[in-house]
Amino acid sequence: MSHIPLEEGVPGIRSLVMYRPDTGKPLYELAQVLLRDESPLSPAERELIATYVSHKNTCKFCASSHAAAARYLFDQESGVVDLVLDDYQSAPISDKLKALLTIAGRVQEDARTVSDEDVALARSFGANDRDIHDTVLIAATFCMFNRYVDGLATLTPTEDAAYAQMGERMGTIGYVLPQKPA
Repeated sequence: MSHIPLEEGVPGIRSLVMYRPDTGKPLYELAQVLLRDESPLSPAERELIATYVSHKNTCKFCASSHAAAARYLFDQESGVVDLVLDDYQSAPISDKLKALLTIAGRVQEDARTVSDEDVALARSFGANDRDIHDTVLIAATFCMFNRYVDGLATLTPTEDAAYAQMGERMGTIGYVLPQKPA
């Protein structure tokens, strides 16, 4: 049960956005910009970074919903998501993405530990300033989102089917404000 009264049956951050649309709107806009707008990283890669950070933060709702979105966006290669969560260094992803996930993991643990060497390694695999910037911002933003969702004990579905539906919605329409039922 959530710590504050939220829309019944509405999981995770969606319930919080419905509770405070004035704060939810900029949060959803930020998610849309970071995860769907123009970027040198694909939407699937950006969802994977969000998933990885949420997984490391043990935020079941965000890790599960963004993993579902990443699986949807990776399409035929959807299995890569679980391989990354198991051990990203041995997952079949680019060295560039591995280096960016290392940076994201450092941001999740203690952002001050992102080193010049971490950034140089990412650059050596083709990462540019925008890739590095967006990785750090996605990681930092999802640390906040994870704490927001878990700090207010929002509804966290246990069924995989609920997350598959969320993943398809996020993968097709992105991050649009939920509406209260009429």
